[in-house]
Amino acid sequence: MRTLHSSRSSRQRPRWWPENEPWPPVRRMRHHSVSRRIGCLFSLFSLFSVALLAGAILLVSRWLGLSNFPFNPGQWLIPIGVGVFLFGGLVVGLGGLGMRRLVVPLDDLLNAAERVGQGDYSVRVAEKGPREVRSLARAFNTMASRLHITDEQRRELLADVTHELRTPLTVVQGNLEGMLDGVYLADDANLRSLLEETNILARLVEDLRTLALAESGTLKLKKEPTDLSMLIRDTLAAFQSQADSAGVTLTVEAANDLPWLDLDPGRMRQVLSNLVANALRYAPSGSEIRVRYRQEDKQAQLDVQDSGPGIPPDELPHVFERFYKSTDSGGMGLGLAIARHLVEAHGGTITAENAPGQGTTMRITLPQGV
Repeated sequence: MRTLHSSRSSRQRPRWWPENEPWPPVRRMRHHSVSRRIGCLFSLFSLFSVALLAGAILLVSRWLGLSNFPFNPGQWLIPIGVGVFLFGGLVVGLGGLGMRRLVVPLDDLLNAAERVGQGDYSVRVAEKGPREVRSLARAFNTMASRLHITDEQRRELLADVTHELRTPLTVVQGNLEGMLDGVYLADDANLRSLLEETNILARLVEDLRTLALAESGTLKLKKEPTDLSMLIRDTLAAFQSQADSAGVTLTVEAANDLPWLDLDPGRMRQVLSNLVANALRYAPSGSEIRVRYRQEDKQAQLDVQDSGPGIPPDELPHVFERFYKSTDSGGMGLGLAIARHLVEAHGGTITAENAPGQGTTMRITLPQGV
């Protein structure tokens, strides 16, 4: 017993095991399966029904005088008993097969649901049995799969957030300790560096808040009639000094007489800022970033095109995932994810079109009735 206990304790806790549950688990007495209980009840009910039917037939035939039984019971009870036994066995056998086909998948579902309740989201059940039971098993597998994906995303999000917060916090803590120890001077340059790190933390926290609201569906938009052409020009004006320093030209192609759109100007400015900032990060000196806006087929289309190296084909499907960064990225991997959620909140879509060596085009499509 002591050896068995030590071997159980030495096993590592699975990743899916809840944090607040002890490991290894305490074994509980297993209850009888659903199929066994229902099978026993069905067998008893079938035997009772057959016996009742045989007795009813016997009484009716004697009352009608269709058959005369001798007074010796041994001459007619034994044949009737054998017939009833054979007929009851046939009914129980056929009914048991049908009942097993129905009950066994339900028993598997019950056991799988218990494992999911304990935190094992990798469990799946075989889709067998009648059509309704197969549909139930398919729905259960879909639910378990989504729970598994959600749990993995939660773990990845915690790890990513911890990683992103660690760098600026380490810089701030190291500089402050250096100032207190007299290693660094508490001058304007060092204080300005600390202020920049706190700004990074503030932006990260705000981006995480926006992303959490968007993913949970609780992000509220303050829509109003907006001149998107003017909003584009105002947004690019804020990046003009940064573009001049990088030697990049910002160009806007948009007519001034386009119909206004009903949207949240603050959130749409955030989308444009994320796209332009991402384009400036990769645009080489002497290149151009072109923003084109037009309306056709009851849709508004906005393109942000740069002349950078383009996105590798294997990275293109992941550019809108949170915390996804290329090897040469200097951002936090949240800008494009936030842009996608904000555009989808407006009822639109955003896609990335890539031409290696010729740049990338981020395309936003919005319905004119948003």
